[in-house]
Amino acid sequence: MSWRTILNKRDNFRTAFANFDFNKVARFGARDVTRLLKDAGIVRHRGKIEAVINNAKRAREMVVAEGSLAAFFWRYEAAASPEKIVATSPESVALSKELKKRGWRFVGPTTVYAFMQAVGPVNDHMDGCVIRDKVRRARKAFRTPSSAPAVLG
Repeated sequence: MSWRTILNKRDNFRTAFANFDFNKVARFGARDVTRLLKDAGIVRHRGKIEAVINNAKRAREMVVAEGSLAAFFWRYEAAASPEKIVATSPESVALSKELKKRGWRFVGPTTVYAFMQAVGPVNDHMDGCVIRDKVRRARKAFRTPSSAPAVLG
């Protein structure tokens, strides 16, 4: 499966999975799985669909245990940008192992690394990339989330 395929289907995924509201997705049941398996706009893989629902449930548990998802994920912030293009990092390997230990599925180090790129704990834009300094400046102004009382919707 290519990332381009996933990105091209992101609006369909957003609609199919309740605008990515993990509180809502955690309540999906067998009927929802059947509905999603018929949705040609997304990747129709039973194991992956069921993993999304499972991971939403694990996310709810994590909010209760950790105070917030952000506080947990930012503990794995990468110390420095790599000198070359990579698909994993020691931090993504560690985060992947921890998520699997907590019952998450389809969260290998490469997938976790891409997640970390998307949400901020990794800035791996290469020297000379027009975005690298912009991301670095934004990161300096950003306050890393800390644990706070859990609030679930």
